[in-house]
Amino acid sequence: MDFALTPEQAAYVDSVRRFAESRVASRAAEIDASGVFPRDLVTEAAALGLMGVTIPREQGGAGRDCITYAHALEAIAFSSAVLAVILSVNNSLVVEPIVAAGTDAQKARWLRPLASGQTIGAFALSEPDAGSDARNQKTFARLDGNDYVLNGRKVWVANAEAAEVAIVFAATAPDPQREITAFLVPMAAKGISRTSSDSLGVRGLGCMDLVLENVRVSRDAVLGEFGRGFRLAMRALEGGRIAIAAQALGVGQAALDEALAYARTRVAFGQPIGEFQAIQFQLADLATDLEAARLLMWRAADTRDRAERASVEAAMAKLTASEAAHRAADRAMQILASVGYRRGSRIERLFRDVRAAEIYQGTSEVQRMIIAENVTDYR
Repeated sequence: MDFALTPEQAAYVDSVRRFAESRVASRAAEIDASGVFPRDLVTEAAALGLMGVTIPREQGGAGRDCITYAHALEAIAFSSAVLAVILSVNNSLVVEPIVAAGTDAQKARWLRPLASGQTIGAFALSEPDAGSDARNQKTFARLDGNDYVLNGRKVWVANAEAAEVAIVFAATAPDPQREITAFLVPMAAKGISRTSSDSLGVRGLGCMDLVLENVRVSRDAVLGEFGRGFRLAMRALEGGRIAIAAQALGVGQAALDEALAYARTRVAFGQPIGEFQAIQFQLADLATDLEAARLLMWRAADTRDRAERASVEAAMAKLTASEAAHRAADRAMQILASVGYRRGSRIERLFRDVRAAEIYQGTSEVQRMIIAENVTDYR
């Protein structure tokens, strides 16, 4: 299995890496400190096709494959986990479901604005009682004439601060285990209120809690098959989990690079600490963990490009990458010791940012459940 990039793919990834190094890296600490959604950087990223990486060119996107998408997101995350997640939500959780399930009218209305960065999308699935148990939807949509009326609460909705549209999942039958439907809801609709959700890391992600009070949308707002919204959500999360694996790897690699640089220059007991075998072995283990996770991510991305489903591959990639990256940030902080533990250090920010990768878009426990349910059929 060859994951080597073609010259054209490599040139695109290099352009993304240059953008990340020249425009994003210097802003990462400021975004973290202020918690302000970086709309200007999103606009610049969109000019490189990063808001619609896998969307066909004829629909306004960059028309690239999932392998290229994963490489590009890792390059962005090396400089800013926040921007990488903003891009991944718009790509994997909003525009890809519209391409896969949207009507011609929905595609005409939303795809070009979303892929160009003119419009930002959000994905509203989680609720206070519907996190890992995502079917346990309390948000309900009832038919009233030609409209659906939505009532409920969504939590931790990334991009919601700046979003113009959200895919909102709601029960459309008394038993949500049987029937959940996806709706394309303009965020300017009457009855939507947003409340900021502060977080330990990835600050500036525009995460909000949404309260929907008698929010009216037309029948035309239904995305995909009526009552089949849960399947649409799970399909979107497959791509999202590959993207989160890429985000985690970017952060983990940044942490490892910080540890390597420090180990070369920090002198203790008369020599650089990188010459002590205890440090060398830690660095070797971290580098191996990250590279193994990267291969799983590439395999998942390749499967996503070639097959109808990549649920197990995506779960393995996210699980392995998020945990490897967490270990990298943790060990890097240990190697830097008080220098890394100081508030405002890069390692301190990376340590906080990477922790979320084991939680959002399915916790590590959920990924293990997916793998365990399918492991006998995996090969």
